[in-house]
Amino acid sequence: MSSRRSELGEFLRARRARVAPEDVGLPGGGRRRTPGLRREELAQLAGVGVTWYTWLEQGRPINVSGQVLDAVAATLGLTAVEREHLYRLAEATPARLPPTTDCGSEAVFGEILDALDPLPAVITNKRFDIVRSNPAFSDLFHDWHQLPCVHKNLLWCIITEPTARAQLRNYETEVPYLVGRLRSAYGEHVGDPDWETDLERLQAISPEFAQLWSRHEVAACTPRLRQIVHPTAGDLQFTITELAVPAHPDLVMFVETPADEETRRKLPLTRRTQAHLEPAEV
Repeated sequence: MSSRRSELGEFLRARRARVAPEDVGLPGGGRRRTPGLRREELAQLAGVGVTWYTWLEQGRPINVSGQVLDAVAATLGLTAVEREHLYRLAEATPARLPPTTDCGSEAVFGEILDALDPLPAVITNKRFDIVRSNPAFSDLFHDWHQLPCVHKNLLWCIITEPTARAQLRNYETEVPYLVGRLRSAYGEHVGDPDWETDLERLQAISPEFAQLWSRHEVAACTPRLRQIVHPTAGDLQFTITELAVPAHPDLVMFVETPADEETRRKLPLTRRTQAHLEPAEV
């Protein structure tokens, strides 16, 4: 059984468990050994054979058509991003084109990021490994990288760094979102040794991540607020914008824009050099 088919089965079981019988017009109540719909109930509602659906969840190498996947997705009430994730795991969509790497370079990325200063900005890959950041970003999150890192990674630092956990006010919503984004990207990298090694290591380090990862939640790119209490500047609010890098499909640029005038006014206080703290003379 391939890793991708195994992941598909786990995803379907997790999604099936969250659908209550009452949600799809079936009588509720009664004793059930597990939450959500039974396999035979889902198969009947989707108009597919029970044996076929059971094999699908078991990860067997069976043929899967788009029409049948649509029926299963509709019955499970999948969102657009979850439906895309389902198709990718079932290998029912065209393979992703190889990235074009001759349309940009890290040197160019650095110049673009520096031009965005004083807005904090960073480029990561889909695993949230930091590829490049500008000085404004490095200054703002300097205290979030106190412990020795296996590698510089946004999600690892937020989850494992005590300072990051203390300074990120909306930790309880931000971390599940980032894990959901990671799970969405993982659909294209199931079985990749680098991904599998990182995920195993992070699950071993953080029971919290392991629990979130086991939910099989996927998330679409969504503009959102990041609320920070900075040791010098105090309370800050940023709107997080994610920008794709078409020349490098595995890279994402994150830009933090002040969400209010108070944050914009206090942003210079996050800089670590005197040159940034003092306004320029006119």
